[in-house]
Amino acid sequence: MDAPIAPTAVETRLLAAMRRYWGYDSFLPLQAQAMTAAMTGRDSVVVLPTGGGKSLCFQAPAVCRDGLALVVSPLISLMKDQVDALRACGVPAAAINSTQTPGERRIIAEQIRRGELKLVYVAPERLLAERTLDFFTRTPLSLVAIDEAHCISQWGHDFRPEYRGLRVLKQAFPRVGVHAYTATASKVVQQDIAEQLGLVDPQMLIGSFDRPNLVFRIRRSSSRLQEAVKLIEQRRGEAGIVYCISRKEVDRTAEALTAMGYRAVPYHAGLSDDQRHRHQDAFLEERADIVVATVAFGMGIDKSNVRYVIHLGMPKSLEHYVQESGRAGRDGLEADCLLLYSGRDAMTWRSLIAKDDSAAEAGALESLAAMERFCGSVACRHRAIVRYFGQELDKENCGACDVCLGELDLVDEPLVLAQKILSCVLRLDQRYGADYTAKVLAGSREARILEQRHDQLSTYGLLDSHDASTIREWIEQLVSQAFLAKTGEFNTLSLTESGRALLRGAGAPQLIKPAPSKSRERRTPGIGQEDSWEGVDRGLFEVLRGLRTGLAAERGVPPYVVFGDTALRDMARRRPSSLEGFLDVRGVGEHKRDEYGAAFVEAIVAYCAASGVARDARPPQRAPSLGDEARESQRPAAAALVAAFEQFGRGASIEEASQRLSRAQSTVLGYLTQYIAAKQVTDPSPWVNAASARRIEEAIEAVGSAALKPIFEHLNREISYDEIRIVAACLANR
Repeated sequence: MDAPIAPTAVETRLLAAMRRYWGYDSFLPLQAQAMTAAMTGRDSVVVLPTGGGKSLCFQAPAVCRDGLALVVSPLISLMKDQVDALRACGVPAAAINSTQTPGERRIIAEQIRRGELKLVYVAPERLLAERTLDFFTRTPLSLVAIDEAHCISQWGHDFRPEYRGLRVLKQAFPRVGVHAYTATASKVVQQDIAEQLGLVDPQMLIGSFDRPNLVFRIRRSSSRLQEAVKLIEQRRGEAGIVYCISRKEVDRTAEALTAMGYRAVPYHAGLSDDQRHRHQDAFLEERADIVVATVAFGMGIDKSNVRYVIHLGMPKSLEHYVQESGRAGRDGLEADCLLLYSGRDAMTWRSLIAKDDSAAEAGALESLAAMERFCGSVACRHRAIVRYFGQELDKENCGACDVCLGELDLVDEPLVLAQKILSCVLRLDQRYGADYTAKVLAGSREARILEQRHDQLSTYGLLDSHDASTIREWIEQLVSQAFLAKTGEFNTLSLTESGRALLRGAGAPQLIKPAPSKSRERRTPGIGQEDSWEGVDRGLFEVLRGLRTGLAAERGVPPYVVFGDTALRDMARRRPSSLEGFLDVRGVGEHKRDEYGAAFVEAIVAYCAASGVARDARPPQRAPSLGDEARESQRPAAAALVAAFEQFGRGASIEEASQRLSRAQSTVLGYLTQYIAAKQVTDPSPWVNAASARRIEEAIEAVGSAALKPIFEHLNREISYDEIRIVAACLANR
């Protein structure tokens, strides 16, 4: 086993390895500290957000140190994805699991004995088998990494009893550093992980729980599928996950989306193993764009380019919500997270929790209550999430949630409105539920209200200018903000101490106005969304995306294993015409340059020649990605977008807007598509001549609008991708 290395030498070696194998030349936040712990053999607990580079924290040290890195992973699919990605980068790695034949496992054992592998992945059950553990005690190990480490804690959201046995690792490998990695762990879970594993003086490295590239939107909705389809249509052809609470809802939703023409597949525990594997592979290999799933789906998914996650129902805890929504935008690029819920969701979860006789029921109910408060709050979503995990957001406006983007329309006098509702609950002796209370306030003439003589109450009809459903929404918001509580079998309303104080004028409720019949905008961009496309030739991006899909199919791996979207955007920004220039692209290491460089450079050169686009552009800085200092200042992009909207409203062309805004035309095109969606523009004539628009519409009718490349080919490559994108956006509004 190699001796500890001085910290400065450690970082030098690590950066050289990262550049060679992964094409990265800098550390993301806390990566340097986490990798140094792995290099020097000090135990550690590392909590980094999804997309924050956790896997690299043990993979880079593994290739730098002598010996084998032993990685404990809970799912076969997760092991396969990581091993495929490592091999694609030129790192020798393997996994040992139940799908392999005895002969295949013997081959891997021989590779380990000969020192040919740097990492091997194994499930906790297999590792703890006597023969397996004995084998590894006779193997020189560089480190032990435990992935998805929250599974070891009963306070974690995915507790797995088989993880409990991993405590023996410190006894079996007393001279080897043990490192635990997870994306989601509260302070209680962090400490429990260290204690359950028996770690010795572990370094606790806790990153920010904020995911600034995710745009959070939360809405109570009675027409969830219709709301979801709006976002799915905006993201047509891109990867998305739709979560449902029940299997039946998964099946219904997947069938409905398929009937609408979307490439959607269901995933839940009621399907056979073969069906689940086929559907998961279709999603990973981009033969399906949408997977509709219960919470059974996700932990093993390492797909980096999921552009949206939709929840058609409230998750049962904030830990689950952060984990599930965090599967979007793992590549650090922009992504949407939409949560659509109703008051019945919490009732469903309480019923399910009550059926579970485990000792964790009280904790589960407490977590559910926190989730309810989160949904009903009108505070910054990013701030609420990080505060739940014991941190604070370092900026006033996150710029990436419905609250901070100004999409929620608050009532003008919330205190007076809340006091009227609370007064009615008291007049009803705190004996009725939300539906009944709302009808009394609305002045309903239902027989039971008249029979109970509640039409004689001073609060009867007090809000008769609003319908009962709107009043019911406000009641639920007051429950979520802890001014009202639901108690008993029938969820009767009662005032909390905060509610009684509110009646006396002490408190600041926030209530949302009824949603207009037609949303003001279909989409408002959030943090970095346009900056991440700055300078990118979108037509070239689509060409490279198609090339990636073909190469991935030839090699039998998911497309993101070949290159992630971040790398493709950087290629389409830099447009390198040589292998030397190709190596400058973020995410391109030496092995991938040798493996794929010729094909991609050839495609780039051909596209530039056909389109008259300059090659070998040199951006002043890399594309923004998770961890870049550039992401700290997001407001200029938002200001430019507002200015662009004004320009387009005056009839400016892309060229004119580009000059006036001092932005690249590719970026201004992105602003234009946002403008078209927000203003529901149906006429592309200000930006595309009538003849071209007509041809594009005919092509879309012939080949569909799921992807741009088939349209481009159908038009004999005579009309630009930019014009196709504009016409398609206008058609979507008709």
